[in-house]
Amino acid sequence: MLHYLIKRTLILLATLIVASLVVFVTIEVVPGDPASYMLGLNAQEDTVAALRAELGLDKSRVARYFSWVGGLVTGDFGTSYTYRTPVADMVADRMWVSLPLAIYALLLSTLIAFPAGVYAASRRGGTTDTVVMALTQLGVAIPNFWFAMLLVLLFAINLGWFSAGGFPGWDAGVFQALKSLTLPAIALALPQASILTRVMRSSLLDVLNEDYMRTARAKGLTRRQALWKHALRNAMVPVLTIIGLQFSFLLAGAIIIENVFYLPGLGRLIFQSIASRDLIVVESVVMLLVLAVVLVTFLVDLAYAWVDPRLRGAR
Repeated sequence: MLHYLIKRTLILLATLIVASLVVFVTIEVVPGDPASYMLGLNAQEDTVAALRAELGLDKSRVARYFSWVGGLVTGDFGTSYTYRTPVADMVADRMWVSLPLAIYALLLSTLIAFPAGVYAASRRGGTTDTVVMALTQLGVAIPNFWFAMLLVLLFAINLGWFSAGGFPGWDAGVFQALKSLTLPAIALALPQASILTRVMRSSLLDVLNEDYMRTARAKGLTRRQALWKHALRNAMVPVLTIIGLQFSFLLAGAIIIENVFYLPGLGRLIFQSIASRDLIVVESVVMLLVLAVVLVTFLVDLAYAWVDPRLRGAR
C-alpha cells in the first residue's frame, strides 16, 4: 500500500507541473495585451509601458512563469489586473458558491443514480429496465443549459417557488442559500445522474455474471442478499471513477449554468476574466481547478485500493 501511495503521489506532482506549463503557455499565446486593453485604443505608449511594468508584464515569460508558480505554492495567486485585489480573496469568495453547488449536484446525482442503476440491473430485460434506460438516454441527450431554462420557466416564472437567478449569500441563511442553488444543482445533476445510472447498471451486470456470484447463490443466499453483500462492492470501482470525474466536472465545468442563473461562482469569474483580459485571474483559477481535478483523481485511486485489496500490493 505504501508503494502504491508513493507512486500515485509522484504522478500527482508530475501532472501538476505539466498542467501548470500547459495553462501558462495557453494563456500567454492568446492575442492581445492586457495593459492596452485596460487603457483603451488611444492610450499613449509610455502610459502602456508604465502599466505593463506595474503589472509585471515587462518581464520575460520564463521569469513570469516561475514567479507565478512560486506564488501558487505559497498561496499567493497574484493581484487582479482589473479589480486590483488579491486573486486569492476573489477565489475564496467565489468558492463558497461553486463548491456547495458541485457537492449539492453530486449528492442529487448519486441519490438518483444508485437506486436507479441497482433497480435496473436487478430487473435486466424487464419493463423497468427499459424505462430506466430510456430515461437515462433522454437525460444524456438534453443539454443542461436548455434544461436549466426549462426549470426557470416552470419553477421560477410560472410557479414562483424559486428565484430565477442570483445568490443571496450564506448570511441570508442556509435555507435561502440552498434554495437558490437548487435549480442549478438539478440542472447539473440530470446528465450526471443519467451517466452514473448507466455505469452502475453495466458494472453490476458484469459482476452478476461472475462465477463467485453463482457460488454465493449456490450456498443459499437469495438474489437480493448476493446483490447487496457481494455484487455491489465489487461493482464500485468504475462507479467511483465516474463519481470522481463528475465532481471535477461539476466544480470546473459549471460556467454555462452559473451564467444562466447569474451565480457568482468560479465559472462566472473565469468567463468575466477572459472577457476583460485579466490573465492572472484566468491562470490562477484554471490552475486551482486543475488541482481540484488531480486531487479528486488521487483520492479515487486511493479509494480503488480500499475497495479492491488486490491493488494495494500492485507494482
